[in-house]
Formats: sequence, C-alpha cells, structure tokens
Amino acid sequence: MTTHAELSLSDVSATLLLTLYARAMESQSKNPILVDEKAVEWFERLRPLAAEAEGSLYRKVANDALPNMLKYTMSLRARHFDQKTRTFLQEHPDGVVVNLGCGLDSRFFRLDDGSLELFDLDLPDVIELKRKFVEETPRYKLLACSVLDHTWMEQLDRSQPHLFLAEGLFMYLPLDEVRSLVLALQERFPGSELVCEVFNAKWLEGWRGRIMKRKLQRNMSMGEGAMFQSGLKDSRDMEAWSEGLELLGDWAFVDEDESKLGVIRWTRRFESMRKIQWVVHYRLNVPSDAS
Repeated sequence: MTTHAELSLSDVSATLLLTLYARAMESQSKNPILVDEKAVEWFERLRPLAAEAEGSLYRKVANDALPNMLKYTMSLRARHFDQKTRTFLQEHPDGVVVNLGCGLDSRFFRLDDGSLELFDLDLPDVIELKRKFVEETPRYKLLACSVLDHTWMEQLDRSQPHLFLAEGLFMYLPLDEVRSLVLALQERFPGSELVCEVFNAKWLEGWRGRIMKRKLQRNMSMGEGAMFQSGLKDSRDMEAWSEGLELLGDWAFVDEDESKLGVIRWTRRFESMRKIQWVVHYRLNVPSDAS
C-alpha cells in the first residue's frame, strides 16, 4: 500500500488524480460511458491518502467534489483513445502503443487481448507511484522519463509500427517543445501515427486566457505549475511544421451523441466552441511520402 509521502506530486503530475477520479466515478455510474475496473480499484486505494494530503485538488478528489461534466468528458476522451488504439492494432497486428504522459491510465488492462504491446511513459514521480499498482511484463513496460528527453525513443524497436498517444499532455508543454517532439517522432518512426489532445491557442490569450486560468484553478483546483502553456489554432497546424505530417482527422467530445452531456452537445454546431480542447490524429510520414 502506498504511503502519504508517496502521494506528494508536482502540480502537473497531480492532474493524474483528476483523470483517475473521472474514470473511476463514471465506471460506477448508471449507464457508464466507460467501464474501467482498474481505475475503481486504484482510486479506492488512493482516496484515503488524498483526503490526508495537502491541497484543495486532493480534497476535492477525495470528497467527490468535482463537476460531473469532468467525469463525462474524461471518460469520453479515454474511450475515444481506446477506439483509436483498437483500430490501429487491427490494421497493424504487430504494432506497438506508446502512452505519453500516461499518469495512472489503465489502457493496457482495458485493451489487452493477450498480444498487446504497450509502453507507459511519464515523469519519475508518476512512474514510482504507478509501480505500486502494476508490474512490468515483456509486453507492458514503464518508462520513467520526461517525454522531452528524447533518449526514451532508443528503447523502442524502429522496425515495428508505432502508435503514439498523448492524452492530456501537450497543452502543458511549450509549443516549441511539442513541435520538437513531433518532428523527432517523425524522423525516428516514419509512418507511425500520433493521436494527441490539443488546446485552442486563442483561449490562452487575453480575456479568454484569464477565464481559462480561473476555471482551472477554481473548478479543478489545479496548481500554478499545471497551467496550460500552448495550443493550436486549427487541426491542420502541425502540417506546417514539416512536409509529411498528415492530418487524418479530429474529434471533440461534443461530437458524441451522449445524453449525459446535455445541452452542451449543441456547441458542436460552432467550430470555435467545438475546438476549445479537442483531439487530432496524424500520420507521421517521411517527407517524400507527402507529395
């Protein structure tokens, strides 16, 4: 069992509790969007520790005091990433999945069919905590490393097809670091695919940026070190970073015909509202393949 001290996380790392909480609570709801038994198990182990830890985020998580919409949107997002992973593996049975900024995600256990090969990568403090819940196997590996330290790529077999997932990660990084990472993946793993969540850069500026910061701090109790740093203005923005980066599609949670979303589903009619925080799917071709 983990101890109080082991739940002490950086502001960015602590956001993993929000996604774990959302999946665990939604899994136990009526007509759940996502069923994640591991999330329920892990959250129940962490809840008493969160109740004792310092910080309003920990208290809100422990006391189920977060907005219901968080449960719905995070579960829809996780389900979408699961669907993208299944599709990739159907097309590439020998494919490898790399979960960047994994937090306490349990995708391996949700999707494992006996042949799934998946790497979970996150900062050392996160992986140290995750090791309290999981054990590595030949098909499931944990990488304790910053995603920005590209040396982790050396542990992957370049001969295999790769799907890179970045669920709730890129918005916490400077845009030049995101660009550098994407281009490094393109160079080392040409033909691979990237599914990543992005934030609208316009909502980081001026009055929109002030509203978003207040929302993150007031509603989610996120620390100062976990504020969003970068975003895109359009799904195709990455295509301008390098010849060969190919947009395959995009998705927003309001695209789903989910009754739990209520009236918020109508925002899908307005592109500026649909794309505040959304997901893009890219193929990282070698430049010559783009023509």
